[in-house]
Amino acid sequence: MTMTTEPPSSRTPGRAVDAGRLFAAGAHAGLDAHLRAYGELPRRSPDAMLAELEASGLAGRGGAAFPVWRKLAAAKEAAGSRRGRAPILIANGTEGEPLSSKDAVLLRNAPHLVIDGLLTAARSIAARNVLIVAEGDALRAVERAVAERTDARGIEVVEGAEGFVSGEASALVNMIENDDPRPVDRTRRMTASGLRGRPTVVQNVETLAHLALVARHGAAWFRAVGDPVDPGTRLVTVTGDVPRGGVYEIRTDATLRETLGALRPDFGAISAALVGGYHGAWVPESAFDLPLTALDLAPFDASPGAGIIHVLGAHRCGLWATARIVEYLAGQSAGQCGPCMFGLPTMAERFDAIASGEAVTENAADLLRVAGLVVGRGSCHHPDGTARLVRSALTVFERDVRSHAQRRCVRRAS
Repeated sequence: MTMTTEPPSSRTPGRAVDAGRLFAAGAHAGLDAHLRAYGELPRRSPDAMLAELEASGLAGRGGAAFPVWRKLAAAKEAAGSRRGRAPILIANGTEGEPLSSKDAVLLRNAPHLVIDGLLTAARSIAARNVLIVAEGDALRAVERAVAERTDARGIEVVEGAEGFVSGEASALVNMIENDDPRPVDRTRRMTASGLRGRPTVVQNVETLAHLALVARHGAAWFRAVGDPVDPGTRLVTVTGDVPRGGVYEIRTDATLRETLGALRPDFGAISAALVGGYHGAWVPESAFDLPLTALDLAPFDASPGAGIIHVLGAHRCGLWATARIVEYLAGQSAGQCGPCMFGLPTMAERFDAIASGEAVTENAADLLRVAGLVVGRGSCHHPDGTARLVRSALTVFERDVRSHAQRRCVRRAS
């Protein structure tokens, strides 16, 4: 599905959308348009900036949702404990997730907001090296934006690598340092020892864009919309069986029904939505009135993750849809540990058998057994995310499992 390259807030009607935040400067905004929309970037002291970020409640928008101030403060503290270890700050604009394009849309349309956030974060921890990693058109947009600014001359723009696991923080650092875009099994936090052994902070580019807004307008302004625990807005990529897909800016407390409602779908023709991407979980249409927060989606082991909503039409088989995803994930192994190398292919085989109606009860039981074995044992979180998806599908599509066991599934495989 083609993703929009225009500022999504200008295309999306409805109460769920806050139209005045990330894309206020318009499409493909240069520095002049950016400054007209947002004004000059104020300078706060490092301590004041970290305090404002803590008060804002801003959490990472790359998937982990870790408090931004805490990660920055940890790197600053680690750097202060040993001389000569100035922190490194990396803006992650790579998207290995096939269903996501929000970061690319943001970088193409609002690169200066991301740069503002990156520079502000760098000053708050006295980072010596500052990098932005991106790909394709987004990379070129960043290069043009950096060239427009005198305050961005110290930023290094790096081309990212393709692959599902290559956007993971340790994989990003490994790529920059060793030209090897695979995750690294670390025993120490990256904020203590990351790139070149120095305290390293990796932040998603959307996170940095929000950080720039907090720097300009303060914590109270940022918290004026959205969920009290996870305030503000977020970008979501919508794909699947909807009248039009694209990237949209929504309140963090918007429900699935509100978000999709702006696209005018026929909810009666929707079965479920995959929330959070390939490492996410299925949410049935009957639960679409839940807000898109980790707390509200917890009964389905789902969370907003990297802001992905993939809609499954009622005419499609959720088991077949999941089987294809699990097969893809098994092929994205970094080849570094047993859970990925052996566990994921086994899970893909079992799920394909279930979708095909072969020994469904036995294969489902064995699939859950293998999923339980891989969790927490991988070099990265790839096995854990795949296991979450598998468990979710067997639960949400339980009726389909029973139908497949009797070879009575009437839904389409694709």
